Amino acid sequence: MQSLFDDPLIDPPDPAAAPLAERMRPRTFDEVEGQEDLVGPGRPLREAIERDLLQSFILWGPPGTGKTTLARLIADLTRAEFVAFSAVLSGIKEVREVMAAAEMRRRSTGRRTIVFVDEIHRFNKAQQDAFLPRVEAGDIALVGATTENPSFEVNAALLSRSKVFVLRPLSEAALLRVLRRALNDPVRGLGKEHVEADDPALSSIVNFANGDARSALNLLQLVVSTVPRPSGHPVLDAAHVERTAQRKTLIYDKGGEEHFNIISALHKSMRNSDPDAAVYWLARMIEAGEDPLYVARRLVRFASEDVGNADPQALSIAVAAKEAVHFIGMPEGKTALAQAAIYLATAPKSNAVYAAYNAAAEAAQRQRAEPVPLHLRGAPTHLMRQLGHGQGYQYAHDEAEGITAMECLPTNLHGQVFYRPTDRGFEHEVKRRLEQWRISKARRSAAEPV
Repeated sequence: MQSLFDDPLIDPPDPAAAPLAERMRPRTFDEVEGQEDLVGPGRPLREAIERDLLQSFILWGPPGTGKTTLARLIADLTRAEFVAFSAVLSGIKEVREVMAAAEMRRRSTGRRTIVFVDEIHRFNKAQQDAFLPRVEAGDIALVGATTENPSFEVNAALLSRSKVFVLRPLSEAALLRVLRRALNDPVRGLGKEHVEADDPALSSIVNFANGDARSALNLLQLVVSTVPRPSGHPVLDAAHVERTAQRKTLIYDKGGEEHFNIISALHKSMRNSDPDAAVYWLARMIEAGEDPLYVARRLVRFASEDVGNADPQALSIAVAAKEAVHFIGMPEGKTALAQAAIYLATAPKSNAVYAAYNAAAEAAQRQRAEPVPLHLRGAPTHLMRQLGHGQGYQYAHDEAEGITAMECLPTNLHGQVFYRPTDRGFEHEVKRRLEQWRISKARRSAAEPV
């Protein structure tokens, strides 16, 4: 049985020298924490693994949630040939070799092959295509693991033939159970060191781990190795944990799904007029290392798209925040972005400008593109005046109300309304003006000779 987890060319390492997270990796389903919906008693995935009836599936979840652990459990339980490799270390040559061997094995012995691909999103679509014929033929059951959204990162044909199982970040209670098991286990864990750790210390580790069991165990091992031992055995408190950890690792990928999830959360929080949520999601992005000018650009877009003329000042505030970030840089620019996000969240909202542009763009695309009416054209030359350019133009400043009855849309769009202001914020005043002007234009049109 070939496996990612065993290398016959390397002597087995001393188990005691392995990282704590590796030593405490669950060896049975009952030791798996936080994924009860998938591998609890009677759940379909657990049943399929235990009964050796696996079909192709994708494990999708953030780091430290159990994807590789499940692959090892499959390797231990299956009677099929199990082949595992990492997309980081393998290429198309290795994939083709494994696929050829799987086909030959199925033909000669009837045994199928379970192929586990860690970080399958690292394979491009062409490399992923190499699995497809063997999956369709039933020669292999493909098990892929990824931290990225399979909708974007896995070949659509392969995805349609696979079940996606979503692994969630571990809850605080689940992480506490993981830590306590490690502290009490005398064989694989730290039980022989008789570590004293109060609840605040463990809660602090959980907070820094951010749902990642591997991160929690790595931090526990680091804290235990560095804590003073005045009584001969380690005594952990929250203060030492915080001094050691210093900074939480936020799950964030500037080019991946979490990037889009959080910018979406910021946008929708501002739209819902929730300044607290808006500044929180802003901070999540900035503290995780997002490009501040990307955030500023999104704020500028929001100012026009979701506030618009309900508060015309919003666009100026957003642009000013962008300029401030560009001028003073980071970290000082954080507060300018926060000020803009809070202002936008608390401003009156209107998407009338956004809707008006979309409606006008659709008309421009779908309607016949009539020429600009002659009365709206400039007439800088004698020939153009002879051709009628500018004739019939009415100069609004000459009118007492500052408007005329002149039609400014092409003939096929006469009377079309694209901009429909709301009653919120300054747009209430804009709406009032437009209604008055329409009444005045209608009156003037009726009074003009036919």
